[in-house]
Amino acid sequence: MSAASVFIAGPASWNSIVVLDRLPDPVPHMQFAEDSWETVGGTSAGKALSLTALGRSTVLHALTADDEPGGRVRAALAAAGVRTRWARGDATERHLNLMTREGGRVSLYLSSPSATAGGDDEALGVAMAAADVLVLDLAAEPLRLLPLAQATGRPIWVDVHDYDGESEFHRPFLAAADAVFCNADRLDDPVAFLRSCIAGGATLAVCTLGAEGAVAVDADGVEHRVAAVPVQVVDTNGAGDAFLAGVLDARLSGEPVPVALAVGARSASAVLGTRHLHPLLDAVLG
Repeated sequence: MSAASVFIAGPASWNSIVVLDRLPDPVPHMQFAEDSWETVGGTSAGKALSLTALGRSTVLHALTADDEPGGRVRAALAAAGVRTRWARGDATERHLNLMTREGGRVSLYLSSPSATAGGDDEALGVAMAAADVLVLDLAAEPLRLLPLAQATGRPIWVDVHDYDGESEFHRPFLAAADAVFCNADRLDDPVAFLRSCIAGGATLAVCTLGAEGAVAVDADGVEHRVAAVPVQVVDTNGAGDAFLAGVLDARLSGEPVPVALAVGARSASAVLGTRHLHPLLDAVLG
């Protein structure tokens, strides 16, 4: 397998999406779904799809079991043109996502694979060392791979999603990161968090703000903001992953941070109009 510009390690899942008029209250009750469907999920799959669509040479290292959901994930990503290195997991990751039209979400993890025993680490180390950037997402296998990734000396990008500033699981990823991405859902002061990432050694820290766009702090401590691209929203799954992919692709092409953020915003808008992680899956999954 030839070298890829971006190496991604993390989740690729099979998701059931249920659209509701409101997220459920924590009391016994009944609600009727407005819509539902099944599709590929997983934050790493989303990034790989967007980078592939942008023309960036990318390889995804992910785990699936030899079961029906795993077969569906593998087949869909192959049909969409995503280059992969599959490892056998003890489970295929599956989610039940309860969504609202406004973008509210509750993700229920039905199953999630454990980390592998590392039997393929020599080949993975070679693949990572040959890449320009490593993206390690929040999961057991990427956590296990962090020391191997750091040993390559390649820049590491991480996406800590709705980090609350305290979770212990996120800390090794943040400590290893050259670039940090997150959303503002659980942060009281996103800019303060971004500045703490820069103070901790990152050279770029970005927080997405939903309909308000995104804010970033660069290595010099300069704050940058970008507006969201107006679009008719069908489903918000994958938007944050597409945003990171756009920023990463632009930075690898030598663009400055403000331009990269604008590319990220356009990349995110491209996935908001599909009910899948990316339009590449429309022809595959319908």
